[in-house]
Amino acid sequence: MQITLSWEEPTTGERRSPNLNIPVALGREFAHMPSEFGDRRAARVVLNSLEVSRFHTLIDLEQGAVVVFDQNSSNGTFVNGQRQMRSNLSNGDTLQIGPYQITVTFAALPTQQLPVSGNSQIFFNPDTNIPDPRLNQPAPQPVPTGSSFPPSAFQALQVSVQDLHATGLPVDEIDYATVGAGLGSFVWVDLLRIYGVKSQQIAALGMEEQPYARYKRLCLNSQIPLQERLRSNSDSCPDNIWGWPSYALREVWHDFSKGQVNSKTFKYLWQVFSEPTFADTYTPRAGNVFDSIDRETARIGWQQMFRYARVRAIRQTADGRYAIAYSREGPHNYAFLIARNVHLATGYPAIQFLPDLQAYREQTQDFLSVVNAYEDHHHVYEHLERHGGTVLIRGRGIVASRIVQRIYEARQHNQNIALLHLMRSPKPQGNKFGKSQRLVENHYEFQPFNWPKATWGGELKAVLEKADPQKRPNLLTDWGGTTTADRGDWKKIVQAGINQGWYQINFGEVEKVERDPNNSSTVTYIQEKGMKGQMRLEADFIIDATGLDAKVKTNPLLDDLVTHYNLPLNHLGRLVVSDEFELVEMRNQKGRMYAAGATTLGNYYAPVDSFLGLQYAALRSVDSLASAKSPGLHRLNAVSSFGQWLKWVANQSPS
Repeated sequence: MQITLSWEEPTTGERRSPNLNIPVALGREFAHMPSEFGDRRAARVVLNSLEVSRFHTLIDLEQGAVVVFDQNSSNGTFVNGQRQMRSNLSNGDTLQIGPYQITVTFAALPTQQLPVSGNSQIFFNPDTNIPDPRLNQPAPQPVPTGSSFPPSAFQALQVSVQDLHATGLPVDEIDYATVGAGLGSFVWVDLLRIYGVKSQQIAALGMEEQPYARYKRLCLNSQIPLQERLRSNSDSCPDNIWGWPSYALREVWHDFSKGQVNSKTFKYLWQVFSEPTFADTYTPRAGNVFDSIDRETARIGWQQMFRYARVRAIRQTADGRYAIAYSREGPHNYAFLIARNVHLATGYPAIQFLPDLQAYREQTQDFLSVVNAYEDHHHVYEHLERHGGTVLIRGRGIVASRIVQRIYEARQHNQNIALLHLMRSPKPQGNKFGKSQRLVENHYEFQPFNWPKATWGGELKAVLEKADPQKRPNLLTDWGGTTTADRGDWKKIVQAGINQGWYQINFGEVEKVERDPNNSSTVTYIQEKGMKGQMRLEADFIIDATGLDAKVKTNPLLDDLVTHYNLPLNHLGRLVVSDEFELVEMRNQKGRMYAAGATTLGNYYAPVDSFLGLQYAALRSVDSLASAKSPGLHRLNAVSSFGQWLKWVANQSPS
């Protein structure tokens, strides 16, 4: 007999849905199978968590029934929220094994109705850098029709600079180049400038001049307006490597300078000193963050370093540097940049999109009723405020929480709004690590930030750095996972919605989504447990809030680089980097290549896509370049660092 086990990887949110023949053994390792298991062959599912025992759970047949047996595990096996040593399983039951929430589906269901493994994507349009719902396949390595760009020389492992000059296209040479020109690039360039590198030695290649442009767009689309607060720390300041004055201090000073001194003035400082025990964790307003970055871009001369570029490929050169082939504005406008040191900060290449929702849109071409939270979908809330209606949310992380708040705000204009929240499985208890356990309320798992705070610069950061490669996946699984911010107002909204009846949480695996021709609403079909029948969820709108995709294979540029040089990927399908964020396999004599952001998750540092994570990656890589005596770099000491901080305070150029 076959069963399907479905779960999301705690670290990345990626969907797994293998079809397996019974018996199925689940555990962290299988070096020693119990002797009573005999010679029978079992399908083995490895779960990367220290909360999972080596041989944790067995699913087997007993007198024709599917039964789960806990194998005397340390932390137990939970069936539908209840700890069990032995339990008969029904179709749709949920197992919790450590941080894994696993839904069991019997393969007696028609195979064409089983959930599709993995996620679809919404890709950023390569010409606009805007999420494009009609791009459901990764763009191929873009080579214009009838042209030979990048040239045939780029088929070699090492490109001759003379061959590039021979093409007749522009060839510039520079010391430092960063690809992406987003927040990761900005932080790296900011640090280079503070370390003494002149602006004419640096190039930032990207498609939007404001380094936060894409991030801001995703915030606005996911209903985080400029006055709302981001999920970031008070002293995680992309514009200020020293972290002081923090955002909280700046807000207090702003109130003082405007003469707006009242009880709220000191609330920000109280939050910082008392979080999270006595007050919600302080987080900065989105608009304040963007304004502070604008100030710093002007101070360091970002406009002089930015180049509009759609990067096509990167190759090593025969003289120990790197060649970057890119398109400039206008048709057939190509150029090359030769750089001694290259930094990759390409960000998220795509938005995750649930496959059943992607299938719905492909079949119906309805891009208004079924949307992704990261797409521009303001029309949903405008319609609700005018006409009312029902919304179905998929996903339960930070973005889903913000969507719930936005719908709550819409209900202040129109009470005829209902919210259905579809979760794949219940969440009876939070993830654990050692003696710590996350809080769970109404199946939301709460944590102030996306990773425990100790992974930024505390004890857990040191633990991960010292861990052997085999143990690192276990640690990341236990520390990661889909969480939402621990905010009192969000908890009150959810509880009020449940009590008042306009907010309903449902669980189940989706079979299909289709349009109801009678009333023009969407219908989501969920298989009930025990194959008793289907449950229908009707809604005017469906919002997918399942997150972003950072796999290397999703990014044509990175995929080309990895394929061309046979670079290793880690267990999460991301780039393998050293503790200095260097792609060691790409070192080319004195030339070095570094990476930052979500594409480096799974190595020596956990919160890589946070503000502070980007700053840490920049600090480690620039320190590495300083040790290698790269051109123009001067490592900071106490005196020079203080001097640079004074220049930051006075808004003077670093050099």
